[in-house]
Amino acid sequence: MGKVEGGMKCVKYLLFVFNFIFWLMGSFVLAVGLWLRFDPETVSLLSGDKAPDTFFIGVYILIGAGSLVMLVGFFGCCGAVRESQCLLGSFFACLLIIFGSEVAAGVFGFLNKDKIIEDVQNFYTKTYNENNNGTLIMSYQKVLNCCGTIASPCSDPEPDKDCETGIKDFFNSKLYIIGYVGIGIAGVMVSQEKRRKAINHALCCD
Repeated sequence: MGKVEGGMKCVKYLLFVFNFIFWLMGSFVLAVGLWLRFDPETVSLLSGDKAPDTFFIGVYILIGAGSLVMLVGFFGCCGAVRESQCLLGSFFACLLIIFGSEVAAGVFGFLNKDKIIEDVQNFYTKTYNENNNGTLIMSYQKVLNCCGTIASPCSDPEPDKDCETGIKDFFNSKLYIIGYVGIGIAGVMVSQEKRRKAINHALCCD
């Protein structure tokens, strides 16, 4: 009897550890999402009245998914400690929603990469043609270390990169972060699914 009780305690603690890892994963995703949303450089480039907001859609998905993972991980930890089938059941019911959100953020980042970059480039070009000495244009040139456009390059040899190319390089890196974080975390969730189910079954059916 003692061995059985000891084994169930081990199962309970393992389930707690898995849920705590989920909570940490959620914290990481939320932190990345908040960084992308409030990064001063990104905000300065997309702060215009008519600036495209497509980029932030993927960021908001990451923030929402990270918050949900943290919440579900917390409920999972509580359920494991209290051996509550209700909390554990809610935990597993939310996994599908989380998985879908993470994949959606990753796919959005990869599939809409070119469109988002094109929208920002068009916004910059239009603003540049209207007033190439405006505050927003100066912000682009400072953040991206660029000048002018492909059609209207600057006469100054420094910097030697036009801002349309700078925009492409800058947002490529940001969108790859969204894609890799979203799909990467979803992959980790899938790899751990069978283990958690087995532990949960052992705990609930004892």
